[in-house]
Amino acid sequence: MEAGQAGLEQKMEAGQERLEQEMRSGQEEIKSQIQAHTESQVEEMKTHVDGCIGKIEEEVQCVKLKIENVESEVQRKIEESNCEFQEKIGNLERRISDLEERPNYFPASPEFISSRPTVKPLTFDGQTSWTVFKTQFDVVISTNGWTDFVKASQLVASLRGSAAEVLQGIPADKLTELTTVEKALESRFGDSHLTQFYRTELKTRRQKPGESLQELAADVERLMSLAYAECPLEVRESLAAQYFVDAIRDEDTQHSTRLMDAKDLKSSLAYSMKYEAARTVSKTSRHVRSMGTEDHTSRERDDKFEFFFNRLEKLLNSSVSGRKNTPRRNPNVTCWKCNKKGHVQRECQAITSNQEN
Repeated sequence: MEAGQAGLEQKMEAGQERLEQEMRSGQEEIKSQIQAHTESQVEEMKTHVDGCIGKIEEEVQCVKLKIENVESEVQRKIEESNCEFQEKIGNLERRISDLEERPNYFPASPEFISSRPTVKPLTFDGQTSWTVFKTQFDVVISTNGWTDFVKASQLVASLRGSAAEVLQGIPADKLTELTTVEKALESRFGDSHLTQFYRTELKTRRQKPGESLQELAADVERLMSLAYAECPLEVRESLAAQYFVDAIRDEDTQHSTRLMDAKDLKSSLAYSMKYEAARTVSKTSRHVRSMGTEDHTSRERDDKFEFFFNRLEKLLNSSVSGRKNTPRRNPNVTCWKCNKKGHVQRECQAITSNQEN
């Protein structure tokens, strides 16, 4: 019995070993199948990815080619634009050079004639204000669009009399420099050294007899531009309003304008003119009313005079008619006073003349 059990155990061990070997072989077979399937899938995926990458690379090459074409086209257009721009710059430089070198009296070529309107240059003889002339000359320069060379040439050509004598102190090679010519004229005819004089004149300025408020305001504004040219605009406007009020001749207008406390000259002038106009209208109305009262009084006086005149005329007429109706006196009647015929004593002229004497 022990021998049977040992045989059975051996059989069982053999069967177990066989089963294990079969399981190992099955696992290896499954593993090999899985590995083969995985490898085939990976190979297919690699092939697909390689195909996609190839397509992408082809598309990238196409895009690069298009970009290169666009870059070459852009570069070509930039070079063409640069060539055209340089050509235009060269033409403009040649035209400017021709304009600067051409004398003022030389007729301009039609291709150089500008559509901008040309303002005739002014003249300066040293008798008028240099500041005013400089302002007008700057406006002419801006309108005509002159270069620095033309500016200096026009300024030199516009000088007359004592102003032209200033050019004798400027070197010949500096006469075409605008700054040099302007500095020489400024030092000779400028108003900068007269600032204190203009400020004193402004403080003592008073409205003249017969001078209108507009004329006074214009002169105050002129003196302000000369005396306080460096001050800000707001400060100049406030000072101009104060000096204008101080210069008003009429005390009522001055007091009323001062109470208005205007911040600029324009407002002060407008208010003072309104006040002056209102006063004029009021005076005219009072004069018209007084004339109406006088007319009424004179009319009553005339009516009374006419009434008394009519009464006197009636009395005279009645007296004359009474004399006409009186019977004629005897021409042979004799006056007892003068012993003459033709009248009686009460009508004697001798008595009347003696009484008058």
